[in-house]
Amino acid sequence: MQDSKCRICRRLGVKLFLKGEKCLSPKCPMVRRPYPPGQKRKRRLRALSEYGKELREKQRLKNWYNLEERQFKRYIKETLESRGKIEDAATFLIQKLESRLDNVIFRLGFASSRAQARQLVSHSHFLINGKPVNIPSFQLKKGDKITLRQTSRKRLTFKNLRAKLKKYQPPSWLSLNIKTLTGKVTAVPSLEEAVPPVEIPTIFEFYSR
Repeated sequence: MQDSKCRICRRLGVKLFLKGEKCLSPKCPMVRRPYPPGQKRKRRLRALSEYGKELREKQRLKNWYNLEERQFKRYIKETLESRGKIEDAATFLIQKLESRLDNVIFRLGFASSRAQARQLVSHSHFLINGKPVNIPSFQLKKGDKITLRQTSRKRLTFKNLRAKLKKYQPPSWLSLNIKTLTGKVTAVPSLEEAVPPVEIPTIFEFYSR
């Protein structure tokens, strides 16, 4: 039976990389069956209404960052209340989402998906500036240092991590030291580098209804 996360990607019509390495392989359902679950390959899809388009974009971004509806709505509300212009709001929103601890763990290559990163953070495998933090939504800022705990390095999950990271290049706002398995936030995340697979203004329109 096909994984529920794979069905999310097929239903929303975009690869959201919810299954880590599987998403990069030929076995990815979005490669083999790039149409919604239950649809025949040749069946013509009905055009979405404006509301349908806004809902789809909202669902895409929410699942991209592996968030529950309540969490995601809180980020949107905070963004709309603190930023007037839509352009500024889009940048602010992505900066908040990218700065989450679980996302940073994923971006550093310590986890193969954001879902796995959330689990690893919840199990207290990482230190922030030398102190344990187990809150996935914890907001990191420039200068913060992320370290894989010494007691966690022997676990099967992190076996061969250094070898996997040798060819990995994190975003420009993060630095990665493979030898010490540490990372550092060196700048503010940018919308351009995050390249979320959505039209963010339509998401604000959805929640402004």
